[in-house]
Amino acid sequence: MNAAQQVISKFGGQTELSQLIGKGQSTIAHWAKTGIVPAKWRTILLQLASSKNIELIAADFEQELIVLTETYEENQLQKATHWGELMLGENSIPCYVLNDGQRIFSLSGVVSALTGGDGGQLASYINVRAIRGYLPEELIPAENGSIPALINFDTLGQGVGKTAIGVPVEKFMDICIAFSTALQDSTDASIKLTERQKEIAIKANSFLRATAKVGIIALVDEATGYQYDRPMDALQFKLKLFLQEEMRVWEKTFPDELWIQFSRLTNWNGSIHSRPKYWGKLINELVYGYLDKDVYGWLKTNAPKPVGNLSYHRWLTEQYGLKKLMEHIWQLVGMASACVTMEQLRRKMAEKYGKVGVQITLFIDP
Repeated sequence: MNAAQQVISKFGGQTELSQLIGKGQSTIAHWAKTGIVPAKWRTILLQLASSKNIELIAADFEQELIVLTETYEENQLQKATHWGELMLGENSIPCYVLNDGQRIFSLSGVVSALTGGDGGQLASYINVRAIRGYLPEELIPAENGSIPALINFDTLGQGVGKTAIGVPVEKFMDICIAFSTALQDSTDASIKLTERQKEIAIKANSFLRATAKVGIIALVDEATGYQYDRPMDALQFKLKLFLQEEMRVWEKTFPDELWIQFSRLTNWNGSIHSRPKYWGKLINELVYGYLDKDVYGWLKTNAPKPVGNLSYHRWLTEQYGLKKLMEHIWQLVGMASACVTMEQLRRKMAEKYGKVGVQITLFIDP
């Protein structure tokens, strides 16, 4: 019985648990099949178990759980003295402090955070040519798939109980650095990242930048003594905000459907992912040019010039500006799909947003 099946059984089976959380039984069946309860559900199940007096702890979710035998020797493993969960984006990572002071993330939590809950073995993600060369030696998987830096530890902090496999938090950051550096170097023809690896690298880069900001805040709080006066969850709250900010850099605001319509109306025969530069002028004209004048004016005056993937949409507020931007883009896509030329689209946009056409008569010599 795998870890997910054990958790499911504590709630009386798949049918009972699916009813408790309001999800279809197929969802629970998938957990049982893969052996993994997605990180975003773990806190919910822990709270549900507590309300129903069901014995469930964070360590029960670990895919790598090992039931210790009676021959367990005292001091054989480091013991967790503190534990909790850290939210990284949409994923919750079980974390521990061991009796020797090491800070540890659970292995399955690390994989879920990097891959978005896909699961699998860490070695399969990092033991690839594009990433392996950027890893420190202790993170390079051996031939049997084992990773020297991983740690077996007692999750209960007792002489008998259950153990899990963890990743020292510093090594997690090394993994993020490896993916981030590989992404940065991927412009070199010798470094090839798959689309999946790029997704992980983007996420890793966001983790690095957000945690760096939180880290400097924590250092100032420690130096000033403010760490004793701030709210207990202040740093986690900061981390959540910074991650949202960093992920906005990479978020796909302009859908492929827009580029497909631009391609058709401009007779572009190339890939929509290597689109011509003049499409940027079309975006300024048909998207930003029809936004609220004050918003567009502020963007033109205050926002840094777009470079590479960085565009004006990064400086629109998530609560209002971005929502308006997305609404406008999809209206544009709908109009474009009904047009046969770019000139026709320009005319439809002008008519919809109340622009007045002006006809100019020119006189020339016969």
